[in-house]
Amino acid sequence: MRYRYFTCDVFTDTRFGGNQLAVLPEAQGLGDEQMQQIAREFNYSECAFVFPQQAGHAWKVRIFTPVTEVPFAGHPSIGTAFVLETIGAFNPRDAVILEENAGLVPITIQRRKGGQIWCELQAPQRLTLGKTVPAKSVASAVSLASDDIITGSHAPQVASVGLPFLIAELRDRGALTRARPNISGFENLLVEGIDPAYVHLYVTNSDGFDVRARVFTPLDGPPEDPATGSANCALVALLSHHNGAANGSFYWRIAQGVEMGRPSVLEARTEKRDGVVANVWIGGECVLVSEGLIEV
Repeated sequence: MRYRYFTCDVFTDTRFGGNQLAVLPEAQGLGDEQMQQIAREFNYSECAFVFPQQAGHAWKVRIFTPVTEVPFAGHPSIGTAFVLETIGAFNPRDAVILEENAGLVPITIQRRKGGQIWCELQAPQRLTLGKTVPAKSVASAVSLASDDIITGSHAPQVASVGLPFLIAELRDRGALTRARPNISGFENLLVEGIDPAYVHLYVTNSDGFDVRARVFTPLDGPPEDPATGSANCALVALLSHHNGAANGSFYWRIAQGVEMGRPSVLEARTEKRDGVVANVWIGGECVLVSEGLIEV
């Protein structure tokens, strides 16, 4: 059978920037193995498969890396909403909600100046915190020295709003630029119980951005991700958790993918109530790259 697909670049307003995504907007009839094969064929960080609306409101979306299915991912959620809006699948009067394995993901869609489509998702889960790991373990995984990792704000820690990431703050942008995935170091993270072994590195207040970030996933397909909505949602939720304010709204402008030659811009915000991170959002622009048919 033939299935229609679209590819787009997410978290960018420039074609061939941002994070690549393939979306199959009419995936009914595809089985798990077929979806995994298609994701492996595209070999992007993720591929999204859309199924008919369920329960009268939500579009069922399943997301696969080249290696496995994930319960939630940011750039596939944003990119899927962008593609469905582009092809006229949404009723403008309806709320846009994606049903992913991690939960419901509400999406806000805006038409910005020049007709550019901007989408913002709300994370499907509240912040949960997992294991902390020694700085030396993170440093080994990303080919840095232990003192390149700073722990004044928080120790390297797993955080999730639907998909877990090991998050570590670096000393400066030089360290961020030097970082490289080291497979043996990532395998050691698995031994230490960090599974999936996704590492999110960041620095703050660098060259006009609140955050500059890199995300390494070498055991799960492409070794680095140029724009990771789920990771940056977890990051800003973690930063909000540690900022000491009991209540408030907080905003970040995040750069990622620069070192890969695929610069991305992510706009994140959180809401904190009574000392708890109540909501997390992340948004950005997208551009359509291609469309076609794939034989299955």
